[in-house]
Amino acid sequence: MDVDIMEHIFLLVLVTLMSVVQNAFFALKVEKECKTQNTKSAAFERLSCARRNCMDTYATFLAVMWCAGICLSQAPAAFAGVVYLGVRQQYFIGYMGQTSQSTPGFLFGKRVLSFLFLMCLVGILNFLLGQYCGSDYKEYIQTITKAASPLLLLP
Repeated sequence: MDVDIMEHIFLLVLVTLMSVVQNAFFALKVEKECKTQNTKSAAFERLSCARRNCMDTYATFLAVMWCAGICLSQAPAAFAGVVYLGVRQQYFIGYMGQTSQSTPGFLFGKRVLSFLFLMCLVGILNFLLGQYCGSDYKEYIQTITKAASPLLLLP
């Protein structure tokens, strides 16, 4: 296997492991809040809801990140994954305050997931075009996604 491809796959694995550590951090926060509060407080309810929301989107995030990395390009997929982890942290911390503070993180996370999903669709479409029509646009599409991935950082 090419060394460059191995480096990009390493980036995807690293983002996946960072996501697992982040989920463990969220679980510890919820457990700590549960131990300090004997009754179900509003803070505990918000933390528990934020953790549930993060866990519900975790499988989708991993699926689209790996699909985008395998089908199209690993570097933009790993970059979008790191951005998504930061956004998810912002979402969780926003939930610890007022619920309205988590809205920007939620909307930004939807944008990152949409970008990864679009990368998956384009990668699969390019594969089908290559298989059945004999035309491969992977290099052009990779150039576009590498140029477009920094646009994810715009608010």
